[in-house]
Amino acid sequence: MKKWLFTPLIILFGVVLLYAQKVEFTEFDLDNGLHVILHQDNSAPIVTVGFMADVGGKDLGGDNNPNRTGFAHFFEHLLASGATKNIPKGEWRKIRAARGGSGNANTSLDRTYYYQTFPSNNLEFALWMDSERLLHPIINQEAVDTQNEVVKEEKRLRYDNSPYGQILFVINDNLFSKHPYKNKNIGEMEDLDAASLEEFQAYFDKYYVPNNLVLVVAGDIEIDETKELVRKYYSAIPKGEVIERNFPKEAPITETIETTFYDPNIQLPAIIAAYRTPGHFDKDSYALNMLSNYLSNGKSSVLYKKMVDEQKQALQAGLFNLSQMDYSISAIFAIPQGDVSLETLLSEIDEEIVKVQNNLISERDFEKLQNQFESQFVNSNSSIEGIATSLATYYMLHDDVNLINNELDIYRSITREDLKRVANEYLRPNQRAIIKYLPKNESE
Repeated sequence: MKKWLFTPLIILFGVVLLYAQKVEFTEFDLDNGLHVILHQDNSAPIVTVGFMADVGGKDLGGDNNPNRTGFAHFFEHLLASGATKNIPKGEWRKIRAARGGSGNANTSLDRTYYYQTFPSNNLEFALWMDSERLLHPIINQEAVDTQNEVVKEEKRLRYDNSPYGQILFVINDNLFSKHPYKNKNIGEMEDLDAASLEEFQAYFDKYYVPNNLVLVVAGDIEIDETKELVRKYYSAIPKGEVIERNFPKEAPITETIETTFYDPNIQLPAIIAAYRTPGHFDKDSYALNMLSNYLSNGKSSVLYKKMVDEQKQALQAGLFNLSQMDYSISAIFAIPQGDVSLETLLSEIDEEIVKVQNNLISERDFEKLQNQFESQFVNSNSSIEGIATSLATYYMLHDDVNLINNELDIYRSITREDLKRVANEYLRPNQRAIIKYLPKNESE
């Protein structure tokens, strides 16, 4: 019995130590405007080199031509493994793997992130390789045509031929009419097909400039040595023009938007209730993240427990909160079980929303919620790659690198009253889009 009690105490003590562990970092700027963040951790012989570009799916090609979507995602593919002046076509991944490295890239509507992790004795090689795609990328017609086919195949696999693969696209299309968040992050294939080589080259020249990037180097490094290596490999990149954005603002949603979408890849319908919510600079966005977890994170969450486990009305039910810079999205999604109607599912969902609008959640549930966010926060920074990603994200998207140490304090400052308030302010029936997501054959 004593042994059983002792083990949780050890775990709890370890967690407390993790919470208390501050992530140290050093920041500096090159003359060309490149912002650099270094994090030294010599506990393991690995290093992650990554850069985040302030360009995402909301940034259109062709000088913001509405018919030039998908450029940011296209460049994710081209720069993640494309040819450069000193790295032949098809050799990027082979060269990296030969040095024991790995890497990836990803694009959101707000930013694009590239990173590579190597044994730390390859630090200089990693910085050279990373700078190559900024200094000497090959952006010719052959490269454009090759990546165009790669993007088309990804779109077919992940979205066009994937069950429920169009859901986020449909949500964006109904919540946004002016802001470029209405566009598909992967873009429209006809837009990429129609774009000229000169348009792709101009996009790179506009957005992939040092004053529009942040470089992060994290892991088994020495700060002074790494500063010199960064200067050696990145100082020659020419500074670009200052990018000005003036995206149109959306009018508030004051009447329920009702629409139907048909997906040929599904057998079972779904109901979606989607709300446009504040961007992540607003503290209410944090409260909505917590409310989302309360309603739908895991099998013990309110919606899953009620609709899937207890009442057997749904095969799946949940809410996700997509945090973005200008506007965020809260969306509830449910698939019925048997002959349960979509209207019944929506009614059951609304019943739970009304509960959090009218009553404070219990102290016990709130404590559980806080523990979940503490655990998520610690886990996100439990690896060198995770820390590198966080440092780049907090700088580029939040304008505050030190959130890596104090964002948890924001979550801890949120109260049960805040959850009730944001539910009343942002989850009203007249402020949402109701989407019936149906199998194709129901339209015939």
